[in-house]
Amino acid sequence: MAQENPRQRRELWRLFTTFFKIGAFTFGGGYAMIPLIQRETVETRKWITDEDVLEIIAIAESTPGPIAINSATFVGSRVAGVPGALCATLGVILPSFVIILIVARVLDAFQHLRALRYAFFGIRAGVLALILKAFWNMYKKCPKGVVPYSIAAGAFLLAAILKVNVLLVILCCAAAGLITSALRARREEK
Repeated sequence: MAQENPRQRRELWRLFTTFFKIGAFTFGGGYAMIPLIQRETVETRKWITDEDVLEIIAIAESTPGPIAINSATFVGSRVAGVPGALCATLGVILPSFVIILIVARVLDAFQHLRALRYAFFGIRAGVLALILKAFWNMYKKCPKGVVPYSIAAGAFLLAAILKVNVLLVILCCAAAGLITSALRARREEK
């Protein structure tokens, strides 16, 4: 029992530091964090699988709260239960909290500087590249075919163009997946 405690503390520390790093070095929100979360949790630490990452994104999108926090909570829970969820969540939140406190104090004094505006312009461009990379990785792992492509196109149309509530879009996608699976199973029975 005495050996388990230090091991558990090390694992909690790893969860905290991993998600602290993700929170500290990713700009642009949750979608920009997805590639880093995938690399750190799947490839480097081997805590979860690529399929788990897809599930995390689906679950994090359909539950209240930012995707990065939901993802950290999910991974932390999977690795070390409730203490792991708390450590990973604190790790991903803490850098943003500290940075926002600092930026709020000094931004007014420096917002007139052209270099600062250009830096934020560059950061936004980099974030777009990270989001596109996450999209590409998810695309490679998703099922291929007319039905999945139609569901994806319909979801994009509803959410991005028609501005339908994202929760309703997710529910419609889930219903479409269930109907498609039921129809496929019925055809295979015949």
